[in-house]
Amino acid sequence: MNAKIEEILAKHFPTLLDTELVEGIKEHAIYREVEEGDLLMDIGSVIKNIPMIITGTVKVIREDEDGRELMLYYVRPGETCAMSLTCCMAFKRSEIRAVAQEKVAMLAIPVDYMDEWMKYRDWRSFVMNTYRLRFEELLEALDSIAFHKMDDRVLKYLTEKANSLNTEEIQMSHQEIAVDLNSSREVISRILKQMERKGLVKLGRNKIKLLEPAAL
Repeated sequence: MNAKIEEILAKHFPTLLDTELVEGIKEHAIYREVEEGDLLMDIGSVIKNIPMIITGTVKVIREDEDGRELMLYYVRPGETCAMSLTCCMAFKRSEIRAVAQEKVAMLAIPVDYMDEWMKYRDWRSFVMNTYRLRFEELLEALDSIAFHKMDDRVLKYLTEKANSLNTEEIQMSHQEIAVDLNSSREVISRILKQMERKGLVKLGRNKIKLLEPAAL
């Protein structure tokens, strides 16, 4: 297994080069696979491991006081979860829900080593780049809400979703899109039907196929 983990690090996390860090990950990381729809982490749970995603995509969600969900971001191959890092470093329970969007393979890193490994430059850079990526996505989301019409947001969302899953056909309901974009199912359905009339998408039962790349 150590040899396999070293191969995984070289292929999917090539910036982690420090010999002692690599040895630490090889010794303590746990290789895991989870199926589509599986819950990796839930709101209020104790965070025991930090995921380093090898293949597949994980959706990270927050919930407001009324139980309404808001999609925050996706964790893709070669990445880890910024909110998980924040909570474990602050010794807080999870503030997010993480769900596998497809079959996911990952390395689970025990949180006990988060502080210790900050002495390694490669690990510090990996953590800081994770925060930078999420911050840039936050700014982009704010710009989208402030300056883009909802139909632009829907098209951008579908394109990013398709790219993250490496597919042209997305398996999800109008209600799921509405939740992620903090809108209503009726609004999303109307926009999708308009997009279908324009030849941008083809709609099926809980399926949306992108017919041409979006110019974003």
